[in-house]
Amino acid sequence: MHQLENKRTVVSLAKKKKKGEKISAVTAYDFPTAQIASEAGIDLILVGDSLGMVLQGHDNTLKVTIDEMIYHTRMVARARPLSLVVSDMPFQSFHISVEKSVENAIRFVKEGGAEAVKLEGGRKRFKVIEAILEAEIPVLGHLGLTPQSVHKFGGFKVQGKMKERAGEILEDAQALEELGVFGIVLESIPMELAQKITETVSIPTIGIGGGKYCDGQILVFHDLVGVTNIYLPKFVRKYADSRTFMKEAIVRYIEDINLGSFPADKESYHLNKDIDEFLK
Repeated sequence: MHQLENKRTVVSLAKKKKKGEKISAVTAYDFPTAQIASEAGIDLILVGDSLGMVLQGHDNTLKVTIDEMIYHTRMVARARPLSLVVSDMPFQSFHISVEKSVENAIRFVKEGGAEAVKLEGGRKRFKVIEAILEAEIPVLGHLGLTPQSVHKFGGFKVQGKMKERAGEILEDAQALEELGVFGIVLESIPMELAQKITETVSIPTIGIGGGKYCDGQILVFHDLVGVTNIYLPKFVRKYADSRTFMKEAIVRYIEDINLGSFPADKESYHLNKDIDEFLK
């Protein structure tokens, strides 16, 4: 019962904003990282399509399929985290038709075990978002730098620096609130714009490169624990150097194999004494 009381939901996250409490979020793509994140007390786990870059080695997120996202969501859900589990809807999963988009969102819940889905984009996606909400699936919005639009933006560039674009993002945020999304991710936008949005809407804002005034923050798991070895944006803070730690462990493992010190007797199995004759 105690664990169930601590389970994060879209309702509990809304209450955190109302109380002025910050929301913590992180990506996770499998069973062990979901366990770690939940045990640490993370409010929201996003099964992000960033796995295309972090796990699959692609240059962007566009090649990730819905089947791959459901597969990873299933692993995260299997950990039964106390965190709210949100799945990214990948490129093309909500672009073809409203009906197909709803069908795909339902798959995330029924097959993957997601408790909500995230969609990138503003006014172009309003009809899709409204239909998914009507299907009783909570939706997390995503404005600013939307990685699935990388080719349109000409790269991973900060959005909303100019007045006109900033106004569009603010208007989209207000419209998303009116539609009924439970929160909005604000990625790579000026902190002043993120502050304005956060103060304007009553739903939680979760920043990733949005500055300190957002209601919460999200980072990629592998970035914050220091596993990633590719270029990282300025908004990433590494809290550990896990890559070096793990590499050193493997180097020592190789050395022990070469020295013959691994495996030791205590790490090996032995015949029972009464059948020693078998070896003579």
